[in-house]
Parts: sequence; C-alpha cells; structure tokens
Amino acid sequence: MNFYNEEALTPRKIVEYLGKYIVGQEKAKRAVAIALRNRMRRKKLPQEMAKEITPKNILMVGPTGVGKTEIARRLSQLVNAPFVKVEATKYTEVGYVGRDVESMVRDLVERAYHMVKEKHLQEVQEEASRRVEERLLDALLPRKRVQEKVTNMVEFLLGQGDSNEREEETEDPKRQATREKLRRLLREGKLDAREIEIEVVESAQVGIPILGAPGMDEMGINIGEMLSGLFPKKKKKVTMTVAEAKRVLQAEEAEKLIDHEAVSKEAVRKAQEEGIIFIDELDKVASASSSTSGPDVSREGVQRDLLPIIEGCTVNTKYGPIRTDHILFIGAGAFHKVKPSDLVPELQGRLPLRVELDPLTENDLARILVEPENSLLKQYKALLETEGVELVFTEDGVAEIASIAARMNIEMENIGARRLHTIMEALLEDIQFEAPERKGEVITVDAKMVREKLHDVVADTDLRKYLL
Repeated sequence: MNFYNEEALTPRKIVEYLGKYIVGQEKAKRAVAIALRNRMRRKKLPQEMAKEITPKNILMVGPTGVGKTEIARRLSQLVNAPFVKVEATKYTEVGYVGRDVESMVRDLVERAYHMVKEKHLQEVQEEASRRVEERLLDALLPRKRVQEKVTNMVEFLLGQGDSNEREEETEDPKRQATREKLRRLLREGKLDAREIEIEVVESAQVGIPILGAPGMDEMGINIGEMLSGLFPKKKKKVTMTVAEAKRVLQAEEAEKLIDHEAVSKEAVRKAQEEGIIFIDELDKVASASSSTSGPDVSREGVQRDLLPIIEGCTVNTKYGPIRTDHILFIGAGAFHKVKPSDLVPELQGRLPLRVELDPLTENDLARILVEPENSLLKQYKALLETEGVELVFTEDGVAEIASIAARMNIEMENIGARRLHTIMEALLEDIQFEAPERKGEVITVDAKMVREKLHDVVADTDLRKYLL
C-alpha cells in the first residue's frame, strides 16, 4: 500500500497502517509515526528554518523477533522512501580491514538511484515501445542498404558496424504497405514466435575497485563507462524470437531515453531528504566494561565513526556528495548483555528517542498467526491451495501453536515471532510433502492434531533444540 498523500498521512493513519502488519508495539509505532509526520511538517517551513530542524533519531530496544525491523521497513514502503537495513557488526573502524560506516550511506544512495531510475523508466515506456516497434519492423523487413564511400576511417578500422553503408531514405509504396501489414500483425502478437536477428549493445563491463582511499571502498571505476565517451558502444548481432526481442529492446530503448544525470541528482536529493537507515545489532558494538583493549577498541571505534554520519556530514558517492543531516537513523538492538547507557555518550545523544518494545506474549503470538494482512496461516493456505488442498485452522489449533511457541521461547532462546515459522514447518511438513496426492481434500488443523504432530519433538529435549 502506498497512499502517499502527505495530508492523509496523519500519525494516527500511519499507526493504523502499521497495525495491519505488526501486532502490538504501540509505543514504537507512535514514535516512528511522529518522526515521519515531522519530516512532512519540515517541508512546509521556510528554507532557513527547515535547515535547522533535524530528525529525532530513534533507538529501539527489544528482543529479537518482536517487530523492530518490520516497523521501519513497512514505514519506508508506505512513503516510498529509500530504506536500507544494516548491521552494526559488519563495520570496522577506519584503518581496519572491512567496510567503513560511510558505505551504509552509499548503499542508501544506490537504493534511491534505482527507485528514481525505475520511475523515470516508467515515464518513457510509451516512446520506447514506439522505437522498439520500428526496430522490429526493420529486422522483419530490412530496408535497402546502399554503398557509399568510407568517410570515417577510424570507425571503419575499429569495426563499428557498416561504416560504408547507409539505409535508403525513401521506400516505395508497395514496401510501405507490407511494412504496415507487418506492424498490424506485430501489434496483434501474431509474429511473437518468429525468429529474427537484431543488433544489441554489449553489456559486458569490467569494474576496478579503488583501494586505499578512505571512504572510497565501494566507488569502483567502471572501464566501460570511462571509455564510452571516447568510442561508440560495441554492438553484437543475436538471433531470438520477436517476443524476446521486444523485452530486450524495450529495456535498451528506455535506457537511452532517460536523463541519467537528472536521475543521479534526484536520487541524491531523495536520499538526503527522505532516506531511512536502520542500524540493527547496535548493542553488539557496545561494551559493558571500561576495557580499552582487544575487540572493545574496534567496537568503540565503530561507534565513534557513526557519530559524524548521524550528526550530519558529507559522504562522497559515485552519484555525487550527499549530506546526512536529514536522513532518519533508527538504531535497534536487544541489549541483553549491555544497556543503552553502555554506548558512548555522544552516540546516545544522537539517538534521543528511546522506545522499548515488549516481548511477545502467548496472546500476541496467536494474533500474529491470524491478524496481519498476509499472516503466516494465510500464506500456508495460499501455498497449499495451488495443489487443490484446503487448510482449515480452528481457534483451538491456533491457540495450541501459540502456546507451544511461547513455551519454547521461555525454555530456549527467545526468538520472538520467528519461532512460529519453525513450528509451522514442523507441523505441516507431512502435509506439504503429500499435498500433490491429496488433491481435493480439506485438512483441519486443530489442537489435537497440533499436539499429535509436535508431541515427540516438544517432549524430546535434544530434538527440540535442533527442530524448534
């Protein structure tokens, strides 16, 4: 769903939308809804005032599997904003081997670029289709080619196509009538199976990563891009069906029609103003002790490298420099072994909104099975319907599944709603395997069946560790 009418997106509406996919966690939903609405309010302010207002970044604290990532992901989908999820543990301090924290901003710009490019490609599809039609007609009914003197010896020596030939400008009425007949057949799809030879641009490109320059780890030099201005693009002739050629040429022509420089500028602006970066496992780079040796040095270094990015700095990307002042950062972590106060004080100050997410209860797990728009039970029902098998879950069956999941989360590692996936797979394994032979059956999943299927696994401690 994307009803991006800014006036309609009130905090209450945003919370309602998130409620379709996430059960509970009202505090977290309210916090992100307010942050999003403030971003819209900022756009209406005079430029001088808008510059001063920065997003109130959020720190979500809660065990795994309670909806931290899902809240941020659904929020970005709602407003069609560039969104990246990164893990703090994947980064290393500048000077150490590994990815530096600036790469998360480059990932965000890359995501924004693909979003903007997709939008621009959609806008030129009509003109691209017209050009594709002409190219296909040329392949089906080639125009007469006439010889002419070679005027560009360099192009001729480089083998850039037929340098000494050109297409005849005018066509006789008979050929034109044949062309129009082919056009009609082409539009009706009657020529889709016919094989034709077309000329396409070769896409093979070689990239060289830049090594050694801080903050430039992923800004590769693309040899193809560098030389494209010096030499014409290399083309090759391939044989394929008309249907395949339509798809290949549509992409090629649309690519030619868009303004790549404008796309880059819009992508940088979109990432700057609307981007959301979700930093997971932030607790793993915090240290409970005051130790300044061993891995703690690098952990604290990652935190300190995050400070300027969250505060606001300029990061160089291949699409241009980007300011991070107005990107919304959402930090998240379980904080079992450490506390949010174990983060370096400066980082705590840059994540001023702290939201605690509640562990999931048995009732929450039962609701997660049935309430969300594309709940787990709906997914399994839809999958088995393709085989002609109808699954029916009774109320007591759902309650029993939730009860086992809650018990497993208490007795073993608490993995939240993810426990439901493992239990559902164990419960429906036989049904999924036998589904093709059980076409037309209605299978009822009630409490009795759940207990029978899962009794041995739940009772056996060793099996439980491996299967649930």
